[in-house]
Amino acid sequence: MLSANRLLSFLNTDRRPYLPPRSSCYLKRMSEIHPAAVVGEGSRLGHYCVVEADVRLGANCVIGNHVVIRRGTVIGDNVRIDDHASIGKQPMRAARSAVTKADSLQPALIGSGVIIGTGVVIYAGCSVDDNVLIADLATVREDVSIGEGTIVGRGVAIENKCTVGRRCKIETNAYITAYSVVADDVFIAPGVVTSNDNFVGRTQERFDNFGGVHVARGGRIGAGAVILPNITIEEDALVAAGAVVTRDAPAQRIVAGVPAHPIRRVPEEQLLDNQ
Repeated sequence: MLSANRLLSFLNTDRRPYLPPRSSCYLKRMSEIHPAAVVGEGSRLGHYCVVEADVRLGANCVIGNHVVIRRGTVIGDNVRIDDHASIGKQPMRAARSAVTKADSLQPALIGSGVIIGTGVVIYAGCSVDDNVLIADLATVREDVSIGEGTIVGRGVAIENKCTVGRRCKIETNAYITAYSVVADDVFIAPGVVTSNDNFVGRTQERFDNFGGVHVARGGRIGAGAVILPNITIEEDALVAAGAVVTRDAPAQRIVAGVPAHPIRRVPEEQLLDNQ
């Protein structure tokens, strides 16, 4: 048994485990950085990152822990990527996929000043412009472009072959279906659902009729609204919360209800050109 003095001495000893100094050598040992990757001056990587061949990481980037950056991805300066994000992922194609192609895609392109949250997945073939924020757990599929200054909220899913303009706000858990076009300065509230298949997964005819939604400049869609395939939300139109939109929403009109119908004009002070 330990004497009281020896026990006291043992308890007062610094018992923290030894950690080697955080030199560049130590960080490289913790992360897998391909020799053909280029990491810009002042950029820092967390623990257990994987940076594949031909990646170009700009200056002064901050990369979290367990981040995977796939082959050929190009990332600008002053980018922040949080823990467990995956950038440049190639898509998977199920045997019965309706629209996903098995082709290998071009690397992802991430602009300067972009912030990418924890657990975000950005697929190959994507282009994300400067100063975009993509919040935690969002997914951006292949062949998507996102314009400068847009905010993509937590848990948002943007499916393949979509275009999102500049200065848009797509809020928490919104779903942007494949083949959609979202123009500049669009607001999409939490829980909005868009769709692209009027045949609901049946018949061969559906393959000739896939079509996402088109939200024109300054269009706004309220929380929980549902937009059916091939619908256009025209410029400065406003879709009320909970509406089901089965026909185009006219410019500068508020549409509401199930099915949605125009109820009045958008107030002048809310029009985009008056902001």
